[in-house]
Order: sequence, then structure tokens, then C-alpha cells
Amino acid sequence: MSDPVTKLAYQTMQQGKSLLGLAHKEVSTRLMDLVAPQASASTVPVPPEMMGELRSSMDELLELDWKEAQQGLYPTSLLFDAPWLDWAVRYPLVWLDLPSIWQRRTRRDVTDLPVEINPKDYPDYYLQNFHHQTDGYLSDRSAELYDLQVEILFNGTADAMRRRLIRPLLDQLGGRRADPIRVLDIATGTGRTLRQLRGALPKAQLVGLDLSASYLRQASRWLSEIPGELPQLVQGNGEELPFANEVMQAVTCVFLFHELPGEARQKVLDEAWRVLEPGGVLVLADSIQLDDSPTFGAVMENFRRVFHEPYYRDYIADNIPERLQRSGFEVVEANSYFMTRVWTARKPG
Repeated sequence: MSDPVTKLAYQTMQQGKSLLGLAHKEVSTRLMDLVAPQASASTVPVPPEMMGELRSSMDELLELDWKEAQQGLYPTSLLFDAPWLDWAVRYPLVWLDLPSIWQRRTRRDVTDLPVEINPKDYPDYYLQNFHHQTDGYLSDRSAELYDLQVEILFNGTADAMRRRLIRPLLDQLGGRRADPIRVLDIATGTGRTLRQLRGALPKAQLVGLDLSASYLRQASRWLSEIPGELPQLVQGNGEELPFANEVMQAVTCVFLFHELPGEARQKVLDEAWRVLEPGGVLVLADSIQLDDSPTFGAVMENFRRVFHEPYYRDYIADNIPERLQRSGFEVVEANSYFMTRVWTARKPG
């Protein structure tokens, strides 16, 4: 039975996170316009009715998040799981980082990366300041601030969107949910998706792969706090997975594809197909696209303009089901939740 007190606590928490995200963006934008006006991006108008539709879409996402926790897909405690103290300590650092971001935006400098990195260790498309992020994805400082910055960007709904991969994953795994299956999360970053998966699959062997050693170090720190087997973390490229053929029962990938050129997207799907055993499942979550969410076209356009996302325009027009089929997958379903599109596919067998 649903606990009304706990639900009220969840709703209150989400409202607080939403207000914080909105206030932060409003104040920081006004401040940028005042002290670094040349850093401002030209945006397209967002009609008031679209803002109302966005609010309704977010409310539907949060209601579904609560409902699926009550159905037992994942523990209710996962809804409140966040490094609150850590974020409170680091929130001032987000503000202190803004002048550096504004300076890079004014210079139109999107390749301001740590001098100690070896560019040969990474694909060319990766060597950028995505989101105008200081150091790109290649420093401990970047990794320490990333999750908080994403929470602010999505008004506190980032984990709720990540959890939308859980139901299709469990549906496709069927009775194997309680088995010691092996699940790979490609582009795991700081491990937030792995935390959601651990809540839903306490006995699974989880593996997270990412290009950034800094982000994997942050993932290791946060994942070591949760009970159960510590997920295995591997540094590597999703285009060339360092695993043998047919060794995974499931593969997940969240918020990666919009930051890849089309050829790299296809390679990642090809590799996911290779490492999955016959009958294995792939659940892919990323930004909504023009085809499934044309109403939010202005929001997508502004996201591309305000944040440095060089492959986003191509991504939102890309045919992901066609790419999945090209790799050999059978597409099971695709659904949109607020700003996230989720595709579920199976490897025949």
C-alpha cells in the first residue's frame, strides 16, 4: 500500500530540487548577462503553453517514478538516494566555476582541456568541453561537480529519467531477475545509473565502462557506499569494448548518444550486440528527438545553442531504431519520459 507520508516527502523533495534548479539557472543567466554579455547564446522563444506542457511532462515522470517504486521494481529508498552533504559542500564550487565557463564561452573556446592529458588516448570527438564543462570530462574537478550540475540542468529529475530503463530491462530479463546475471553500463560516468541498477538487481554482476579515469574514480567512491557486490569499473571506449563475445546478459547506455557523431553511435551499437549473449537485452536512454517529441523542438534547439553539444542537432534527427536493426537487434519498444527517450532491443536467439 502506498505510504502517503513518504509520497508527500518525495513530492516535496522534488519540488525543492526543481525550484533550486530553476532559481540557479535564472540567477546565473542574469549574472552572466550582466558581467559577461558576450558569453550569452542567442535562443529561440519558448511559448508559455510549451512551458506548461514541460511541467506536465515532468509531473508525469515523477508520478511514474513513485508508482514503479511502489510496484517493487526498485526500492522506495532509491527515490531519496543522493549525496546530499557532498552536493551541499560542492554547490558553492559550481558558482565559483561559472566565471571560467563564461570566459571560454566568450572566447568560443571548446577545447580548453588539462595540459597533462595525452590526446592520443581518446577519440577526437571526446576532446571537447561538452556543456562548456571545465576540463571536459578529463579531471577530478569535473567529475566532482558533474552530477550536481546535471541535477540543476534537469531540475532534479536526472535519476528519475535514468530509472526509466529499469522496467524494460526487468521485463526482458523475465525470471532471470534474481539470477547472478552480468549487466554492462556503457559510458557509466560517475556511476549514477549503476546505483539505480543495483537497487533493482541486487544480485547482478554490474560492470561500468567509461573513457574517463577521473569519472571512474568518482564512481568508485560513490558506489563503494552502497551494500552488495562492488560493480566492476573499466576504463575503455564503447566503440571497442574490452570484453569477449556474448558475455553479457544485458547492456545499458544512458545519455551518451547525443554526444557522439553518427558513425560512433553505430559502432557502440555494434559492440553492444557483439558482447550480448543471444537473447540478451539492450536498453538505451538519451534525449528526446524531433520525431517523437516535436512539441519540444524549441527546447531542443535552445539546449544545443546554450550548451556546447556539437552532435546534438544530428542526434535529434537520427533514426535510432534503424541503427539498432542495422546492428542486428530486434527493437522491442520505445517510449519518451519528459526529456528522455528509452529504446529497448533484443539480440535474437
